[in-house]
Amino acid sequence: MVKENLAKTEERIKAACERSGRRPDSVTLIAVSKTKPVRLIEEAYEYGIREFGENKAQEMKEKYDVLPKNISWHFIGHLQTNKIKYVVGRACLIHSIDSLHLAEEIDAYCEKKGLDVDVLIEVNVAKETTKSGINLEETEELVKSISRLSHVHIKGLMTIAPFVENAENNRMIFRALKDLSVDISRKNIDNVSMDILSMGMTNDYEVAIEEGATHVRVGTAIFGERNIVV
Repeated sequence: MVKENLAKTEERIKAACERSGRRPDSVTLIAVSKTKPVRLIEEAYEYGIREFGENKAQEMKEKYDVLPKNISWHFIGHLQTNKIKYVVGRACLIHSIDSLHLAEEIDAYCEKKGLDVDVLIEVNVAKETTKSGINLEETEELVKSISRLSHVHIKGLMTIAPFVENAENNRMIFRALKDLSVDISRKNIDNVSMDILSMGMTNDYEVAIEEGATHVRVGTAIFGERNIVV
């Protein structure tokens, strides 16, 4: 099932790239494997997937410890400061930085361990009260503040758009994040790049690609609806 679903997803990514005049290799597919057992991740791995997303720190650590070390793990959930030790040094990219305090705690941990970490700033474009992320209008100031840290390196922006039946309803959300990334990029802030735009999930990743997503986070369309406790 997983291999067939991945093939379909990759075809849809390719089609979305063609519609928007982009090369398919300009989009990274992150297979969101949260709550899924190791055997399903192994099936995706056998198909060739090397980028996986997790939203629980300890669950990511457990999978990291038993799965091949050439997997790139993306941490996409809300990160509590007491769980930093499980993520830093294992995740290739933390997608969910939304406060200076969290970034400072990560920086302090990296200082102690001799590590550096790449991060994205999570932006709550739609201002949904149930979701994490900083407001669009406050993002640039947060980026400037975090850019002064020695071990935390900003590589772009991330958003979680509202769940909608019609993906077109999220187009303006994605466009706003893209516009913000362009604006910040033009400022040429030290220790900041806007190369990565992480947006789009199972219901809307094609629209996100059309609006400039470089990384899409797809779980249900690959692994199915049912959540299985590891």
